[in-house]
Order: sequence, then C-alpha cells, then structure tokens
Amino acid sequence: MTGPPATPATPDAPATETSTGRSSGRIGEVVGLVARLALGGVLLVAGALKVGNPLGAARAVQGYDVLPFEVARWVGYALPWVEVAVGLLLVLGLFTRAAALVGGLLMLAFVVGIAQAWARGLTIDCGCFGGGGQVAESQTRYGREIARDVALALAAGWLVWRPRTVLSLDRALLGR
Repeated sequence: MTGPPATPATPDAPATETSTGRSSGRIGEVVGLVARLALGGVLLVAGALKVGNPLGAARAVQGYDVLPFEVARWVGYALPWVEVAVGLLLVLGLFTRAAALVGGLLMLAFVVGIAQAWARGLTIDCGCFGGGGQVAESQTRYGREIARDVALALAAGWLVWRPRTVLSLDRALLGR
C-alpha cells in the first residue's frame, strides 16, 4: 500500500515531508561531494608531492622521533603511496566509505603526530606536502596543521556516515 504521490514544494504550497526529504538528501550528497573532493584532493596532492622523494618522506617521518628509525623509514616510503591511492579513490568516488575511513584514520594519526611534536617542543616541518625536518621555531605551523587535519577528519567522518555522493563511480558502476 502506498500513500499519495509527493508534491513538490512551491512558494505558495508548503513542502511535504517527502519533497523535503529528497531535497535534504540531495544537499547531503553535494556536501559529501565537497567533503570527498577536499579530503581526496589533499591526500592525492600530499602523496604525489612526496612520492618522487622517498628519502625525504622517510626523513620527515623520522623527524617526529616516535617510531623506531627503521619503522619510520618504511612508513615514510609507504605513506605517500597510501595517500595517493586513497586520494584517488576519494576523488573518483570509488569505494567511498572504505577510502574515507582510511583517510580519516590517517588524519587522526597526523593530528596525534603533530600534537606530540608540538607538546615535546620539536621544531619540525610536518612534511605533509613534502619537505619535513628541522625548521626554526617561528616556521612551525602546528595549530594550523592540526586544524586542517581535524577538518579533514570531520569530512572523512561525514563520508563514512553518508558515503553516497553525486558524481561518483560508486553510483555509476555499483549503483550506490
């Protein structure tokens, strides 16, 4: 049994629950697109800038002085490729929920890494977009970097919660 067909909202007629639900669903999908492109774009660019300099990426991870030297080196070698892969999946909108989960976990790890460096008084460049290593205290941007990564983690959380977005391969290829 179905109810009456939904009527679209017009200036002189109030929106029915169904038309409002569709409208808010579409807005959610557009918000998801923005979140997906922001998180995916940042990861893709960050990884691409580091992939050509694996030693620099390894030194940047080692600069945080948290992981054993060899582990930090291997993380530095692998991280740019993970960022590129996750970023590409997000930009394309393919396996959005899983890619957003990995991207969000990366952002949380970056927040923890930057916060511990700040708390310990290390003066390093985060290495987020290449670079890394020691810098003058006046050149650290820990607060800004943490704020950026928290915002991107929130974008990832949105996508884990609502992975359906417009202009995605998930929708085109998988019907979701």
